[in-house]
Amino acid sequence: MRNGSVQHRPFSRVLVANRGEIALRVMRSARKLGLGVVAVYSDADRDALHVKQADQAVRIGEALPAQSYLNIPAIIAAAKASGADAVHPGYGFLAENEDFAQACKESGLVFIGPSPQAIEAMGNKAGAKEIMKKAGVPCVPGYQGAEQGDEVMLAEARKIGFPVMIKAVAGGGGRGMRLVTDAASFPDALRSARSEAKTAFGDATVILERAIQNPRHIEIQVFGDSHGNAVHLGERDCSVQRRHQKLIEEAPSPAVTPELRAKMGDVAVAAVKALRYEGAGTLEFLLDASGAFYFMEMNTRLQVEHPVTEAITGLDLVELQLRVARGEALPVTQQDIKFSGHAIEVRLCSEDAGHDFMPQSGRMALWRVPEGFRVEHALQSGSEIPPFYDSMIAKVISHGPTREEARGRLIVGLEQLTAFGVTTNQAFLMSCLRHTGFAEGEATTAFIGAYRDELLAPRADAVFDTALAGLLLYVTNPRAPSWRCGRSLSATFPLPAKIEIAGQTYELEVTRERDGGYTVASDGRQDKFEIDQLDSDAIRFRHDGVMDSAKFLRDGDRLYFQHRGIPLAVTDLTLAAPKAIAANGGDGKVRAAMNGRVVAVLVKPGDSVKAGQPVLTLEAMKMEHVHKAGIDGVVAAIEVAEGEQVTTGRIVAEIGA
Repeated sequence: MRNGSVQHRPFSRVLVANRGEIALRVMRSARKLGLGVVAVYSDADRDALHVKQADQAVRIGEALPAQSYLNIPAIIAAAKASGADAVHPGYGFLAENEDFAQACKESGLVFIGPSPQAIEAMGNKAGAKEIMKKAGVPCVPGYQGAEQGDEVMLAEARKIGFPVMIKAVAGGGGRGMRLVTDAASFPDALRSARSEAKTAFGDATVILERAIQNPRHIEIQVFGDSHGNAVHLGERDCSVQRRHQKLIEEAPSPAVTPELRAKMGDVAVAAVKALRYEGAGTLEFLLDASGAFYFMEMNTRLQVEHPVTEAITGLDLVELQLRVARGEALPVTQQDIKFSGHAIEVRLCSEDAGHDFMPQSGRMALWRVPEGFRVEHALQSGSEIPPFYDSMIAKVISHGPTREEARGRLIVGLEQLTAFGVTTNQAFLMSCLRHTGFAEGEATTAFIGAYRDELLAPRADAVFDTALAGLLLYVTNPRAPSWRCGRSLSATFPLPAKIEIAGQTYELEVTRERDGGYTVASDGRQDKFEIDQLDSDAIRFRHDGVMDSAKFLRDGDRLYFQHRGIPLAVTDLTLAAPKAIAANGGDGKVRAAMNGRVVAVLVKPGDSVKAGQPVLTLEAMKMEHVHKAGIDGVVAAIEVAEGEQVTTGRIVAEIGA
């Protein structure tokens, strides 16, 4: 395949057809090369940081991606209106859409990426596998046929042998992907994968692959230019995943030897040269325990995890994209590329790891990043996390001379990061990094599934956290006596309190002692505290002879605090009325667990249902979430329709006994 249809010419102003941290990342490198930058935004992102920091910004539509960030005519019109002469797609949304690349070309805009032909060839998983097979690249056995009927797909799955993977041909980011272990569960998984693929990519076509058990997910970063040059920049290990979406990435991989790196790199470069590919790309492989590797797909764009490659090579991958797009030759040869040290990246996501990684949206009340770390984000205190886009809100990257130093530094960085107001996976990421399996470099794609209970285990000092929460609620009350009062003639009367942490309710008593200290009593235990310093957002105290500290934010009856790196949210229930409704659906009402869009209503009024039976499916942050009946009974009402946007807690269905 020739890539000669791509026209190269100088450009001076780049429109970034994306949002959030990647938009800011592209702007940074563009400005380094003296280029102007233009942002686009949906109604949900009107006040977003990438909008504020661009030279110009253009509204492209309403909140839903299909009405804004996936709206090709609106983005082309924004480029023309702003005077942009080049477009960078970032990743996600339209980054691997050949129609978008073609529309840019036809409008006289330089598309900063490969040609429409290359995107089309490699963006379709079925077609890409055929191309790779012809090039001699080993591929996972599977079915890529045009026949997509339910019976055909089930028959092909049986031929391959369970477990099998269902994958959207136009997919990425784990969307439209399902692991199926048996024939009985195949039809539901197929329907769900197709629905998610249609919503995310506008194409419900899927392929089937044999599920390689417990592999590592290894990807090779490649670059090509219009002069026929191609290089690889080593591998990244992306094995730590949930829902087939990466959470932790590192370079180099602890499982890849120099010999294997050279072999995989040679295969990747040969494929790029055969395609006459231009720009950044990534070939993704599964690596089994024997050292055999199998091609999965090629991403014809920049990857979320590109910073770890930048850290060990010293190269700016976005700058390379920009230079190649304007017709320059790659400034490095394969011999020039050297690898230094080890880098690890974690994806901070607005999700609740303890509740099946359910996406979370809302207001980020307080946001602070650690000094001395690369943190890619587009947040500030007060930022809104909308429910319409991906749940990843930031990336934290560490680099060190050894893997162990990089791992240790990253843990420290996460301990110092503050994200109050929206539940994130911050604590879960630290659990992963600290786990022996990860520390010893043994994590495969089965890591989270195998160790989930350990990774989500309650903290050993959870009882202390409850006492600290009681103390903070007491001393941050505007009517509380000053902690500086010192000794008094008598202690205060014990002040009762009722609080909720992580869904658990606790009753406490807080007493200000004669010596100026505080005692928090709960369930027969007493914790004594002495305060050394109390600021508006931090406390320094002594407990059991140890000086310690915590960060906090008081917001009405909500308290957010972080002790030894673990963030917790506390609700003061002391004056709250008893809850009259069973939020778990035990009253027959099914409530939306998050802000989201109804993508499937699975029952109708009059249907008999059993407790635990799926009732409807919501889509939030590009993932589907099935809502189930809380009791046995008959469906009395369905309160929503497919395509409708709902808010957290809204009643979506009612079931009568």
